[in-house]
Amino acid sequence: MRKTLREIAELVGGEVVGDESLVITGVSGIKEAHEGDITFLANPKYSPLVDKTLASAIITGRDVENVPKPIIRTDNPSLAFTKLISSFTPSEVTHPKGIHPSAVVGKNVKLGKDVAIGPYTVIEEGVSLGDKTVIYAGCYIGQNTKIGSQTLIYPNVSIRERVTIGERVIIHSGTVIGSDGFGFVTVEGKHHKIPQLGIVIIEDDVEIGANAAIDRARFEKTVIGKGTKIDNLVHIAHNVTIGENSLIVAQVGISGSTEIGRNVVLAGQVGIVGHIKIGDNVIVMAQSGVSKSVPADTAVWGYPAKPQDVAKRVNACVQNLPKLYEKVEELKKKIEELENKLKK
Repeated sequence: MRKTLREIAELVGGEVVGDESLVITGVSGIKEAHEGDITFLANPKYSPLVDKTLASAIITGRDVENVPKPIIRTDNPSLAFTKLISSFTPSEVTHPKGIHPSAVVGKNVKLGKDVAIGPYTVIEEGVSLGDKTVIYAGCYIGQNTKIGSQTLIYPNVSIRERVTIGERVIIHSGTVIGSDGFGFVTVEGKHHKIPQLGIVIIEDDVEIGANAAIDRARFEKTVIGKGTKIDNLVHIAHNVTIGENSLIVAQVGISGSTEIGRNVVLAGQVGIVGHIKIGDNVIVMAQSGVSKSVPADTAVWGYPAKPQDVAKRVNACVQNLPKLYEKVEELKKKIEELENKLKK
């Protein structure tokens, strides 16, 4: 595919600085790019590569100046580059079509238009699948589950009974939705299972990574809000609610009955105790342990998680402990010397 910088600028809503007629033949990262490619600069730490990249042009932010090659200024370079990639390299993946003969479809199942069901998938009784939904091979969809239109479910996903999944949802391989919450009563050293009678609701435009687990509620519902994106290897326990447009990064664990607001970011390996509230627009930095509620518009870090500025000061003090120890030992020796002199 060949496009001029002017055509690309029109596609991504940008402004060309330089030769509008320059022809671009490919897209690539700033390190990997070759002549004829266009790349992008979104993270300032990669600014030194602007002078080194072999790319013929760069998509940048609106504030970038004095670049030694043609650029396209945009409001959001990452988003603009994403649009461009889709244009240059349309997806070559062909999703399943129709219902494979080996699929098992139960009674009273409602199938929308152009639904696809892959080999060896089991669709239990009373399931409803919306138009253009695609279910790959080896999946299990439990009784009375409802799945909206244009949803994409990759191989080996298990969705238990009475789960509700919205439209344009993407679920990656190995994920389990609607498994029992972890609930037990311990009596005389024995653990007695508490029935988990609730449901899971996944709202529209959610994406769930590989090998994630989202438990059904003990009563009522576990909810993943519209537009939220969940990475691989995440566990969301029973009765958790997550607001719209949140980002849950790899290996996060969220304990039961926690309420998470909108636009929240939980970075990698964050752990959250149960029955607390995380406010809107909160950022919890990687490997933090959250032991109490966090107010809206806050960034926290550490274990236990503290406001970011406090956590940094605490960490700085911890890093200085070896020097402090040496200083204390030195002072102890001096005190002992002084005491010995006084005794004489």
